[in-house]
Amino acid sequence: MSRLFYPAVFHKAEEGGFWVSFPDIPECLSQGDDMQQAYEMATEALGLSLTTMEEAGEEIPKGSTPEEIDTEDGFLVVVEFDMAEYRRKHCSRAVKKTLSIPEWLNEAAMRQNINFSQVLQEALMQKVKM
Repeated sequence: MSRLFYPAVFHKAEEGGFWVSFPDIPECLSQGDDMQQAYEMATEALGLSLTTMEEAGEEIPKGSTPEEIDTEDGFLVVVEFDMAEYRRKHCSRAVKKTLSIPEWLNEAAMRQNINFSQVLQEALMQKVKM
């Protein structure tokens, strides 16, 4: 579940620019001075909403198909969201982990100046398919 697609309704704002709503996530709203900024801000708002839901143990809603959406007084734009990229950008605080490996493996890796943290990160990213 790395790349997600959610329909968003872009509305022209009276003061200029756009405000954006997500029918599948009613609490997720955003705005921007122009189309590009509105899209970028909508993507960030979507990321914040989805990661907050995930951290709270809530189910991430599936995006509706475009034909299911009533655009009211706006127009439909499908927003692509990459959960893995969002996490890399916003959730990259280092966490210390303690692990155990055989002594012979530790010595062999140290002789080769292998960075244990880097190897573990690369292996975990491959394992979780990121």
